[in-house]
Amino acid sequence: MTLGFEQARECVLREVGPLGAIESVPAPECTGRVLAEPILSDRDYPPFPRSARDGYAVRTSDIPGSLRIIGEVRAGELFDRAIGSGEAVEIMTGAPVPEGADAVVMIEHTERAGDHVQISRELHLGDNFNARGAEAREGGLLVPEGCRVGFAEVALLAMVGRECVSAYRRPRVAILPTGDELVDAATQPREFQIRDTNSWSLAAQVQRAGGVPERLPVARDNYESTRDLIARGLDADLLLLSGGVSAGKYDIVERVLADLGARFFFDRVRIQPGQPLVFGKIGDKFFFGLPGNPASTMVTFELFVRAAIERLSGAAEAPLPLLRAALTRDFRHKTGLTRFLPARLSEDGANITPESWHGSGDIPALARANAFLVADADREAWKVGEDIRVLRK
Repeated sequence: MTLGFEQARECVLREVGPLGAIESVPAPECTGRVLAEPILSDRDYPPFPRSARDGYAVRTSDIPGSLRIIGEVRAGELFDRAIGSGEAVEIMTGAPVPEGADAVVMIEHTERAGDHVQISRELHLGDNFNARGAEAREGGLLVPEGCRVGFAEVALLAMVGRECVSAYRRPRVAILPTGDELVDAATQPREFQIRDTNSWSLAAQVQRAGGVPERLPVARDNYESTRDLIARGLDADLLLLSGGVSAGKYDIVERVLADLGARFFFDRVRIQPGQPLVFGKIGDKFFFGLPGNPASTMVTFELFVRAAIERLSGAAEAPLPLLRAALTRDFRHKTGLTRFLPARLSEDGANITPESWHGSGDIPALARANAFLVADADREAWKVGEDIRVLRK
């Protein structure tokens, strides 16, 4: 079955769900994991009215005017009495605002003389401090289940005193390269051989997507080798095959999968590179048959496999990180396929330049590129300066 780009992505997202396996993970080690529980606030944050500036805590009804300084309060301290009429307390950033004060005046807006401070400008209630509970209320939702943990979430876990959290297990992803022409990267290839690059790049992409890569030996272009290694790969949570899914005489991957009882959701997608892409399921295990050309493998992973790994990992959403940038030169392509072509995105993300390349096997061009230009299937040409979609690498 052949699907368009959007249909194929929808199919993957519809079919693949969380593994469901949950484990307890120390909070400092959970970066990149997907939460299997919501994180709630253990108290109000801030737990007291907190000064946002160095200055003086005052009553706005006394401003402007000259106020008597009755003490100071630093972060980590409490002032032991309430501020009365005509009084001020010197205060540091992060310190609790004393009772009776309803604003903080910044120190650069004051003039001090002995035990008095002169304030010439007006203030409003609440200026320069955060009220108790302004950031979060006790029992309130801070991070929902299904959120992937980043450095900010780790800080939040420390803030609420969570030493461990429940997280979904990382999916194990078996990577199976196929082809008689492949040799290991450490081997000196003969003139008719090439080094296996796809299992290396796929392992890097799997790890970046939140999975645990497991590289298998190369399956040779015969039925027995391919079947044995596919069966071995199905012990993992997801199987990725690279090569052997085109229409060639020795492209036997689909036949082996079918003999193992595969259910195929699609076997071709209207994209370039990466048209001969297979997605299916054997028992309760999903698999992708990726094209063997390096660009096809990388692109189809980012478009479809990454979404599957994120869903298996428990992520509530698996968005495709598309943006728009202005072309630095005219561009045209043949309609009918959505094309993902290597390109160079400017540092500020405003402009995109198509990369010169020599087809799906041009790994140096892929390494030079930091993005893929996305050419819509129903549009033929773009002029310099026009916006076009971009997929970051």
